[in-house]
Amino acid sequence: MNRPYSGTSFDLTGRAALVTGAGVGIGQASAIALSRAGAVVGVHYHSSEAGAVETLAQIEQAGGRGVLLPGDLTSEQVANRIVDDFVHFAGRLDVLFNNAGNPLRRSSLENCSFELWKQAFDVNIHSAFLVTRRAISHLRSSGQGSIINNLSLSVQTGGSGGAGPYAAAKGALQVFTRTLSRELAPSVRANAIMPGVVETRHHEVFTTPEKMEDYRRQTPLGRNSQADEIAQTVLYLASDASSFVTGALIDLNGGRFLR
Repeated sequence: MNRPYSGTSFDLTGRAALVTGAGVGIGQASAIALSRAGAVVGVHYHSSEAGAVETLAQIEQAGGRGVLLPGDLTSEQVANRIVDDFVHFAGRLDVLFNNAGNPLRRSSLENCSFELWKQAFDVNIHSAFLVTRRAISHLRSSGQGSIINNLSLSVQTGGSGGAGPYAAAKGALQVFTRTLSRELAPSVRANAIMPGVVETRHHEVFTTPEKMEDYRRQTPLGRNSQADEIAQTVLYLASDASSFVTGALIDLNGGRFLR
C-alpha cells in the first residue's frame, strides 16, 4: 500500500524509475528530473540513441545512476526484456513513466489506411500495455508504485490536421490509466498527464513555425511550455507528494483548453 504523505515531497532516494522514450523531449527531461530527485533511472529509447546517450550522460555527470535500454516496445518479447533488464540492474521498480509515443504521419480518417491505424495503436497504446503488464508485479512489491502515462491534447481536440489515429490511441491510453487506477489500488497509483504544446523536436517535425506562434497567441500564459516544466509534474506524480492522487488527468496547457 502506498504510504501516507510524509512531507518528504519530491525525494525519490532509493527508488527506481523506468522512462520510455527517454532520448528526447519530455522523456529526456523527466528522466533527468527523476534522477536528480534520487531515483535510479532506466533510459529507454528506440530510434533516438544519441539523445538517450546524452540523457544518461547528464544523469551520471550529476552523480546519478542509470542504464540505457534500447528496443522496440511494440514487440512483446522486447518490452518484457526491457522491464526485466532494468529490474535486474536496479534491483526494484517503483515508477513507470509510459512516455514513448509518436503520431507517425498525418492522415484524415477517411483516407487512413488500416496499416497506419494499427501502427498508431501499436506505438501509442499497445506498447504501454506491454511494458505496464510486465511491470505490475514489481510496482506492487515496491510499496510506493506509481504509473504515469503521457497523453496528448489531441485527446481533447480530437486531433487536428490528420492526427486522428494518434488522438484515438491516446484516448485509449486515458481509459487504460483509469482502469489501472481501479485495478491496482491501493498498492499502485496510476495517473496521466496531458501536455499542451511543448517546445520539443516533436513540433519541429509535425508543426510549422507559424502554427507554433499561433498556439502561443491562443494560450493565456502567452507562450508554449518547455519539457522541463512537464517533467516537474511527472516528478510530482512519481513522488509521495502525490500520495492521495490516482486516476487523475492533469492538464498542462497554459490555460488554452479548460475541461
